Amino acid sequence: MTDLQIAKGVSLQHISSIAEKFGVDPYNIELYGKYKAKLPLNAINREKAQNSNLILVSAISPTPAGEGKTTMSIGLSEGLNRLGKKSTVVLREPSLGPVFGIKGGATGGGYSQVLPMEDINLHFTGDFSAIEKAHNLLSAIIDNNIQSKTNSLLLDPRTIGWKRVMDMNDRSLRQIIVGLGGTTSGVPRETGFDITAASEIMAILCLAESLSDLKKRLGNIFVGYTYDKQPIYAKDLKAEGAMTALLKDAIKPNLVQTIEGNPAIIHGGPFANIAQGTNSVIATLMGMSYSDYTVTEAGFGFDLGAEKFFDIKCQSAGLTPKAVVLTTTIRALKYHGGADLKSLTEPNVEALKKGLPNLEKHLENIGKFKMVPVIAINKFISDTEEEIAVVKALAASKGIRVALANVWAKGGEGAEELAKAVVDIVSSKESSFKPLYDWNSSVTDKIATIATEIYGAEYVDYTAKAKANLRKITDLGLDHLPVCIAKTQKSLSDNPKLLGRPKDFIITVREIEIAVGAGFLIPITGDIMRMPGLPTRPSSEGIDINDDGEITGLF
Repeated sequence: MTDLQIAKGVSLQHISSIAEKFGVDPYNIELYGKYKAKLPLNAINREKAQNSNLILVSAISPTPAGEGKTTMSIGLSEGLNRLGKKSTVVLREPSLGPVFGIKGGATGGGYSQVLPMEDINLHFTGDFSAIEKAHNLLSAIIDNNIQSKTNSLLLDPRTIGWKRVMDMNDRSLRQIIVGLGGTTSGVPRETGFDITAASEIMAILCLAESLSDLKKRLGNIFVGYTYDKQPIYAKDLKAEGAMTALLKDAIKPNLVQTIEGNPAIIHGGPFANIAQGTNSVIATLMGMSYSDYTVTEAGFGFDLGAEKFFDIKCQSAGLTPKAVVLTTTIRALKYHGGADLKSLTEPNVEALKKGLPNLEKHLENIGKFKMVPVIAINKFISDTEEEIAVVKALAASKGIRVALANVWAKGGEGAEELAKAVVDIVSSKESSFKPLYDWNSSVTDKIATIATEIYGAEYVDYTAKAKANLRKITDLGLDHLPVCIAKTQKSLSDNPKLLGRPKDFIITVREIEIAVGAGFLIPITGDIMRMPGLPTRPSSEGIDINDDGEITGLF
């Protein structure tokens, strides 16, 4: 059965029952039909949240075969509930870009899913749309101010870095010219589109802790300079009030359910290769307010989403995680060991062993944050006992816990061994979270620390444009901000072709974007794009709907 067929076979509970099970009065939730709801911000209890055990699920470097972090996160939460531990899984929302592109949906898989699967993958409660509208409102205000003769701030169009966004993979919009058509159609200038997941407003929404904090951060968005070199922010354009009004519902986290009828919170959706890759602080705190164990995931490999989770999100919100689950698959390790993608279901112990250094590097990186990991082997039917034994032997040699998790086929039952390992780590209090770097270090030191310590680079090189960006950052007094590095997810390096554990490579920073509202800087490395393109055969070709409104082709 496909993921969609499995999802359709589940009898969903009314979301009011899920809210009651979660611990929130059903009368206080805002219904979006029978199976989705918004949770009120006043339901967050910081004092109770301090007593919850926050568990991060991450993974080795991603491969085309998929590692299943979301599936593992959901399964782990189900497994913890089966052990009598009240657990909630807190995830990001899917973007339509990957849904219609190459990756497909993002609601888990098999018997480890969050539901209703079709709704969550397609529009959901409209959060992405609200973020897109708030972002593009600022774009329209900026161009209107440039056009204006009476209300002008004398913005220099050449200095404006704020683009427009849309929640779709459309490479044709990466670089465009607006304002063509004469004097009544605006001032011509170069700009472009990013995907909504890369919007600074997405980042802001995911780091804001209240409506007032959201508005303050929106006002701090850096727009550009005047002709006499004075910095202009969104608050100078009086844009933050209207933008916040558009986000008044989007800031509230979404409550749904798992296949086994447990609460799940889904909110925010930044990618980890071009943004911070974690769900909202508000959603995480909401889960922690009502759960003994709060399971969350960070996008792509540990070098991307998890590093940003620890160094940006946890630092910003004062969160202290208790354990890390490092998801891996036998197939992915063989791919990192040089096996061809088409042969990954065939036994190949030699390739598997050659791929182990990628797993080892991510384990080392977890230790750099003083965190204790457990390796979760996401089981596939093609895995052999001999191959599984190789990974277990590696774990034993390093004194690291390891669990075989069959969550796709068995849901929470398949995650009980993993859940017990997580409980053991939490009970032992072995983890003592410590960030990798001090925010007050220089920008170059922060970038170098991540590049050398986490990626394994020899050193960092900067283009002339990046060096100019560094001078601008210093002039604006923003050296104290953390860094959110945009890098390919396919490799520990900035070259997607270097698999496994590459060595003796250089990280090249070609430019650094300023995200004052979000509270971080974005060094962009290699050829990474903030507006992806569709593949030759996009997933949208297989998605359809019949006269009864039944959707097919989602996975």
